[in-house]
Amino acid sequence: MGVTGPQARLLLMLARDGGHNQGFYAEELEVEPITLCRMVDRLEDAELVQRQRDPKDRRAWQIHLTNKAQTQVAELRQGVDKLMEDALSGISEDDREIFAGFLDVMGRNLGAKRTMQEASNG
Repeated sequence: MGVTGPQARLLLMLARDGGHNQGFYAEELEVEPITLCRMVDRLEDAELVQRQRDPKDRRAWQIHLTNKAQTQVAELRQGVDKLMEDALSGISEDDREIFAGFLDVMGRNLGAKRTMQEASNG
């Protein structure tokens, strides 16, 4: 679709919760701030995102989707939905709910471990 996996994740994240600063998205995507900056540079060159000064902190930049990105995001969502449906094919709705619950617990467990590790290193 013309974007990398991490770029797609950022575009989908911006569609859900846009307007945060670059540091926020670097942390959410678990990449270094310079990596996120380069990613945003490429997406900005493609006119899919735009940076706007944070009114509360002139040193920070907020990231927003452009109108051009809306079509791309819709296509990405369709692709993700199709992938998920293919992956879950043959699994009942009840089992899907149980599986989603397991993934949720696993995510919280891993997030808690990362937070404890960051605190011990920090």
